[in-house]
Amino acid sequence: MGVLFITVAVLLLISAFFSSSETGMMALNRYRLRHLANRNHANAKRSEQLLSTPDRLIGIILIGNNLVNIFAAQLATIIGVRLLGEPGIAVAGIILTLALLIFSEVTPKTIAAIYPEKIAFPASIVLKPLLVMGYPFVWMVNKISNGLIKLLGIDPEKQPDQSLSSEELRTVVTEAGNLIPPRHQQMLLNILDLEKMTVEDIMIPRNEVQGIDIDDDLNDIMQQIRRSPYTRLPVFKGDINNILGVLHLRNVSRFYHEDGELSKQMITRYMVEPYFIPVSTSLNVQLLQFQRNHRRLAMAVDEYGDVQGIVTLEDLLSEIVGEFTLGMSHENPEIEPINDDQYTIDGGTTIRDINKTLGWDLPIDGPKTLNGLLVEHLDIIPEQAVSCQIGRYRFEVTEVDDNRVSQVTCWEA
Repeated sequence: MGVLFITVAVLLLISAFFSSSETGMMALNRYRLRHLANRNHANAKRSEQLLSTPDRLIGIILIGNNLVNIFAAQLATIIGVRLLGEPGIAVAGIILTLALLIFSEVTPKTIAAIYPEKIAFPASIVLKPLLVMGYPFVWMVNKISNGLIKLLGIDPEKQPDQSLSSEELRTVVTEAGNLIPPRHQQMLLNILDLEKMTVEDIMIPRNEVQGIDIDDDLNDIMQQIRRSPYTRLPVFKGDINNILGVLHLRNVSRFYHEDGELSKQMITRYMVEPYFIPVSTSLNVQLLQFQRNHRRLAMAVDEYGDVQGIVTLEDLLSEIVGEFTLGMSHENPEIEPINDDQYTIDGGTTIRDINKTLGWDLPIDGPKTLNGLLVEHLDIIPEQAVSCQIGRYRFEVTEVDDNRVSQVTCWEA
């Protein structure tokens, strides 16, 4: 009798091994497994090889588990009959069922789900030779099983798509916790956001573009070059839509004749051809286009070919890594704090800049600027001071200039 009890206990342990192996192998993180396998981690490579044929892996685990459970049931029946006679069959069945559930199913599978690598990696050492030895039996079982699956209209050879969508990848990055530093995490999320944003979202609108009008007086042009905070200026003739080129200010020293006078011919000589892009281009595409064309500044045009603004490589990179300067007043001089709760904002400020600077959540799926948002909400171009509320934010128009809201006082209501 003692031998029978010991044998049943051993069979329960073997059953627990197969149950935990199944859960552990299926719970392995496929991307981490591939990473470890690429680094020649022996257990990871072995586990990845087993998982490459999941039908065979599951087949050998279930065959082994069912054989062990059947033998355990037979031995338990013998023990029950010897101890209690015929009623012992039912008693043995109930006790064995509870033992299997507790010690061979729920407990080992729970542990394997929590620590899949610690269970699956050692188990792969045993499962691989078992699969080789039991391959004929596994092959036969799988053939029958796959035939039944095909009758249901399912292709058993089809592998599940393991690729991640951008939203799924965003969830992975967000839930990475301490595995990724917060700063790096935010940069990764910003990169994923690039495909949702277009050039129109970050461009400098045409009314704010600083450029050189070649028809201006030479002295005025020189003063503009000296005072410009930018390293590149578009050059146009009369109107921004008549773009001639883009001038890099590092070439200023070449503009002078030997007598020290500025020449418009030299400006047009050293400028480069303008680079035009549609305003609807997504930022992830435009980043690659900047790299491919070796450009740092582009003119954004609408469907009619009219220039709507300019976008630079720095503008695009700031969407990934954040602004390159510190302090709110430097990050966005168009937003000036009045006190801790109120701000004065230029009407041409983009909604994205306001949300980013102040941590607000104004809608970004409509107008791109604060002026556009207020005009759309009011349905008119205000001619005098007017106030309104959008969501939980209160806006008070304080200045209107040239048919546009030029200055707004706002706060969170």
